[in-house]
Amino acid sequence: MERPFARLTITEKGARALRGGHPWVYAGEVLTEGDPCPDGEIVDVYSPKDRWLGAGFYNSRSLIRVRLLTRNTNDRMDEAFFARRIRYALAYRRQVMGADFSACRLIFGEADGFPGWTVDRFGDVLVSEVLSLGINLRRDMLYAVLRRELAELGAEVRVIFERSESPLREKEGLERGKGPYIAPGLETVPSGRTEIRENGLVFEVDYINGQKTGYFLDQKYNRAAAARLAPGRRVLDCFTHTGGFALHCAAAGAESVTAVDVSAEALAQAKRNAEKNGLLDRVGFIQADVFDLLTEMGKEKRCPYDYIILDPPAFTKSGATVDAARRGYREINRRAMQLLPRGGYLATCSCSHFMTDSLFRAMLADAAADAQVSLRQIEARQQGPDHPILWGVPETDYLTFYLFQVV
Repeated sequence: MERPFARLTITEKGARALRGGHPWVYAGEVLTEGDPCPDGEIVDVYSPKDRWLGAGFYNSRSLIRVRLLTRNTNDRMDEAFFARRIRYALAYRRQVMGADFSACRLIFGEADGFPGWTVDRFGDVLVSEVLSLGINLRRDMLYAVLRRELAELGAEVRVIFERSESPLREKEGLERGKGPYIAPGLETVPSGRTEIRENGLVFEVDYINGQKTGYFLDQKYNRAAAARLAPGRRVLDCFTHTGGFALHCAAAGAESVTAVDVSAEALAQAKRNAEKNGLLDRVGFIQADVFDLLTEMGKEKRCPYDYIILDPPAFTKSGATVDAARRGYREINRRAMQLLPRGGYLATCSCSHFMTDSLFRAMLADAAADAQVSLRQIEARQQGPDHPILWGVPETDYLTFYLFQVV
């Protein structure tokens, strides 16, 4: 049967990558192109031996020339196709998240078959990030389908707020920006704040001005795991952001909790979250650069804490800066290990897929050697299941989280 899409032939190297499960075709892997394909539309991808490999979004302006959507020749890439994909994504979240379906990531890009599209749900607020031209051209249809499918599950949507601010959009030929998505039945001037419940605690979400989509949902179950070590401990929560780990530890029965962040705005929100949960008198707040604070404590040879949590922002967002990021991770973990008393606890993580688990483990071993301590591993964890890892797509595997006792 003749297919209605333009045709593109790629190198054997590119074909091997697609056969291995990766969904991207890079510009340098393109051999020949047939009839012109408008940017953002569908193109068929063939191997040098004329074997059909799949179909996906084409963009002549992007280094990622094709973002594969399907490997099934029966798929038509019409509204019914995308609606089916959305239903699959929602059904998966309902299954793996259970009661936490009300605050979770609904769409996780390539892991859900939606290249360049992320959607976080905070109750009746959806926060969307679009990083690919193909998705951008279909926004109206996708949002309408998503709202309809959620409504059938009894989940009404009050706000769709777009946080498409990443520089990656410019590589797709798209402008950067943020603002409410305007459609009948949606708020056109949203308040920008809402509340969610996580592991029994209430958190305020600033989905207009907060980092990323307003709240880091990927650490939800890691925060609960970290809190299990907190009873009776004196906790230092570094890079606290809006207080996630700090409040979980305080609620779990920590003797004391100190939350540190360089951002005054984040600390103000963390304080509001502490107050909402009746924990304001059990958590102290310090505005400081974490590197400087740990260095100062080391010089003064004082550490009133026996449990340190390190949840830094990504130190690297490209392969070119991995070595520098590794040095940063090593330094901050070394300082924490040196400060902790023997028998103390350390929670540490990285949120960049460039800092792979093997690189992170090697870095931790080096940091422990420098600090002249040994690490007793308690748990190794990753992002929550609403941020699923798709094997063959390393970009979806980005969060590494460890719990240790320092011995």
